[in-house]
Amino acid sequence: MSKKPLVAVVGRPNVGKSTFFNKVCGKRISIVKDTPGVTRDRIYADAEWCGFNFTLVDTGGIELKSDDGMFKHIRAQAEAAMELSDVILFFTDAKSGPVASDYDVAELLRHTKKPVLLVVNKLDNFDPQATYDFYSLGLGTPHPISCEQGLGIGDLLDEVVALFPRRTEEDEEFSLKIAVVGRPNVGKSSLVNRMLGFDRVIVSDEAGTTRDAVDTQFRYMGKSYTLIDTAGMRRKRSIEDESVEDYSVMRSISAISRADVVMVVFDSSEEISEQDVRIAGYVHEQGKPNIIVMNKWDKVEKDSHTVEKFNDKLKTALAFMDYYKAIYISAATGQRTEKLIGLCDEVFVNASQRISTGVLNDVISEAVAMNEPPAHSGRRLKILYATQPETNPPKFVIFVNDEKLVHFSYRRYLENYLRKSFDFSGTPIKLIFNSRKEDKR
Repeated sequence: MSKKPLVAVVGRPNVGKSTFFNKVCGKRISIVKDTPGVTRDRIYADAEWCGFNFTLVDTGGIELKSDDGMFKHIRAQAEAAMELSDVILFFTDAKSGPVASDYDVAELLRHTKKPVLLVVNKLDNFDPQATYDFYSLGLGTPHPISCEQGLGIGDLLDEVVALFPRRTEEDEEFSLKIAVVGRPNVGKSSLVNRMLGFDRVIVSDEAGTTRDAVDTQFRYMGKSYTLIDTAGMRRKRSIEDESVEDYSVMRSISAISRADVVMVVFDSSEEISEQDVRIAGYVHEQGKPNIIVMNKWDKVEKDSHTVEKFNDKLKTALAFMDYYKAIYISAATGQRTEKLIGLCDEVFVNASQRISTGVLNDVISEAVAMNEPPAHSGRRLKILYATQPETNPPKFVIFVNDEKLVHFSYRRYLENYLRKSFDFSGTPIKLIFNSRKEDKR
């Protein structure tokens, strides 16, 4: 499984980047204001166009010649996004024409090896002649759009997806990508070294030693794997603006995006922290199959109830993702580390399974027969049929008479029933309810 292509949206302030971002993603994620500097950090969201799935990242307005600390931070964030991207959209403003800041950004983009599309926004009368002045930026043919009116966006997205990288070797061997994430100093690098059998990455007791995501490919039991060691992810308020760590955290987030399985490492010798839960929650939101790895188990004083107590703590802290699989290990001694690859294979297989439409509808019908949906305002939810259009994570679309009648508790009931019927341990699943008129025949 390859990672989703990343599309970075860059430009000076107030050229409509955030409006475009929200429109393409189909929801209001990025704040839209006329005040420069509102979007300071990168904002990510998944999008789809003509069957191509990709990740769009909105960046702050770039002011290269400003000495303001905030704009320096914004520039660093935007440059990091450009380095990681597969395609860059350079936004300009048709109403103002090309200005000095546009030439500054264009000069920056000419030094990147990434494909760049020059976008002329706010072309409300949609007169292509108004784009001619933008040829002077030296970045090729301008693409006219109007985000406010929704004009030209489809043509622009056609150009974007045409630039996505394609696999050149269809018979290339699949390598399961396993990202190792967690807050600083929980033993991620030590764990990677233990699994590889040699010191591939630097190990230190100083938090923040790993500055970048390090990929190492290896073979085990005839299969190919790629381990991705990542930087420790600290709370946002613990990271100084423009710091190297701020950049490395973004690389960790990118590693999660391109991973097939994520190992979330906790330090079992310490209490489960808010940041531990936040990192696990991010992995959950990204729909990645995962394993909760309780490291440093050798440092825990144990009695006959220790594992039970730790399981209860995990169950409480991770109640929002109760499908997780946990294992207690010690990277220092090697205790149970030999089981990790097998668990990664297991949760990936669970996330990859596809249930036939016939079997799926039999299970849904059985669930409804066991517990009929409650009535709301005199109306009762009727489930017509279900299908599974996607895997990794498994996604189920359930067609009903009125999706507004789906109560959260019944959604949860159906998810639990599916999990009881099929082994989806270690992977999130998605349930989508769509309204459709019942066939009267």
